Amino acid sequence: MNPTLLGLAIAAVLGWSALSHGFGGFLLMAVFLAVGAFIGRFVDGRLDLRSVRDALTGRRSSS
Repeated sequence: MNPTLLGLAIAAVLGWSALSHGFGGFLLMAVFLAVGAFIGRFVDGRLDLRSVRDALTGRRSSS
């Protein structure tokens, strides 16, 4: 799936949640999408949790 199509799908889901459930539904759907992306990257092996923890605690930069 190319990035343009993926961005369009995400925008459609967020737009639908905003229209049907209001701003609270929009925020909840955005959080669920972010958590899903985080879990997907972890399962694929493209996310090192130690690096994320170090970046969040200020021990190391995220770049």
